[in-house]
Amino acid sequence: MPVKKLLKKEIDVILKGLVGWKFLNNGIKKDFLFKDFNEAFAFLTRIAMLSEKMDHHAEWSGVYNKVHIRLSTHDAGGVTQKDIDMATSIEKYL
Repeated sequence: MPVKKLLKKEIDVILKGLVGWKFLNNGIKKDFLFKDFNEAFAFLTRIAMLSEKMDHHAEWSGVYNKVHIRLSTHDAGGVTQKDIDMATSIEKYL
């Protein structure tokens, strides 16, 4: 069953409850800053396990203590509830 792409106005309302997440280029993104490389890498490791569990894999990059995450459902061509659920779950790993 295909997932439904959310409308921008729906995304804007939802993101009010997700601090730091922004809608950009058909995805939602957030930049994270950690004390050092070890904390950033540990966070990425937890998110990798979460991604497997949720079967929804984020686009991410990390440089030393900074992590950038972008979520988009490629099959739907934009943001879906899967992305919102993933972002909400990521917030619990901080």
